[in-house]
Amino acid sequence: MGRYTFRLPDIGEGIAEAEIVAWHVKVGDMVEEDGRVADMMTDKATVEMESPVSGKVIEVAGAEGDVIAIGSPLVVIEVEGEGNERDGKGWRPAAAPAQVAEEASQPPVPEPASAPTPAPGPAPAPIAEMSPAREPAPAPTPTPVPVAARTHSHARVMASPAVRKRAADLGIDLGEVRPAEDGRIRHSDLDAFLSYNAAGGFQPAGLKGRDEQVRVIGLRRRIAENMAASKRQIPHFAYVEEFDVTALEETRAQLNEGRGDRPKLTMLPFLIAAICKLIPKYPMLNAHYDDEAGVVTRYGSVHLGMAAQTPAGLMVPVIRDAQDRNLWQLASEISRLAQAARDGSAKSSELSGSTITITSLGPMGGVATTPVINRPEVAILGPNRIVERPMFVRDAGGVERIEKRKTMNISMSCDHRVVDGWDAASFAQDLKKLIEAPALILAG
Repeated sequence: MGRYTFRLPDIGEGIAEAEIVAWHVKVGDMVEEDGRVADMMTDKATVEMESPVSGKVIEVAGAEGDVIAIGSPLVVIEVEGEGNERDGKGWRPAAAPAQVAEEASQPPVPEPASAPTPAPGPAPAPIAEMSPAREPAPAPTPTPVPVAARTHSHARVMASPAVRKRAADLGIDLGEVRPAEDGRIRHSDLDAFLSYNAAGGFQPAGLKGRDEQVRVIGLRRRIAENMAASKRQIPHFAYVEEFDVTALEETRAQLNEGRGDRPKLTMLPFLIAAICKLIPKYPMLNAHYDDEAGVVTRYGSVHLGMAAQTPAGLMVPVIRDAQDRNLWQLASEISRLAQAARDGSAKSSELSGSTITITSLGPMGGVATTPVINRPEVAILGPNRIVERPMFVRDAGGVERIEKRKTMNISMSCDHRVVDGWDAASFAQDLKKLIEAPALILAG
């Protein structure tokens, strides 16, 4: 039998290290060639690591959340034949364990004659040649439970199985429930017990959750680090404006009626098209700020980031060259990227390189939001919930009347080092004109 050390390969794009976000094997498992070993997260995306050989897993690099460098051992597999380790010693990520193992392999030094001979005892356990593992915690000493406490009164009372199950679910000891008649406990007796004992501090079992600690790893840790860096280094300011989207919603409904096999239009394609139409006038919003170099890069193309909630956390897939796409193409790309982000199939190139971002919670958008800028960008927009409310409307003859209109607030956060308040307000007012007159969005 031989040992095969599978080292973390060069994932590309200048990545120097990766984080272990999930193990699919453990020590002692058999793994097939091309079988999944671990999921590794880089700054760009999560990559699945597959075993190059078949065999038995005998060592792993660390725990979930640990970061290892490219080229470092990820897993050691016992294989038929020689493997790729001729010395048979395996790998040790730190000098101390290797030194301990080497010392343990040396013959024992004889004790001086004057030293008392210790009584023979059990042989010490061999030191494993694998990555440093945590010492197992000592087993807790069981606390003796009084016999009275271990004796339940469920068997001493009369009750149907349904009543017993309900009492167990509620954490009620049937011995404490007084039956109303013939000594048999019924559901009405449980109801009376709950009613009369509520003021006495009774609380059904299961209502109080247990404390737990959840390690912040993988995508959630990346989100935490990025958001903290953004708020720490970027002086945000927010601007919120109200938009009358009645006409836009009517236009959207008309276009959806005859869409055929094309994707359904939501509010986002209109908003993205309007933003792209205004970017040439406000290039400072479609930019990156390198605060270390003191350089602002204004982009000619709009690579629009679209914040998407996924089971793993918030991701920002990117619509490349959004300015070159029509409403239907935007809707199709929004749907494709959102699905790819949710099922984990999005490529690293689809999750980086945005120049301005939109974040939307749809119907849960609230009245107003203050979104956090997607660093190193300098602006982010957040459409909020559409609501209906009465508004004063002036007709062509100048006469005012009250109508029911659909309105929506759009929030905007900007980097005050690059974007002035006047620029943000001017952009928002021009965006308002386009949104409230959607024919201007569709015009060439």
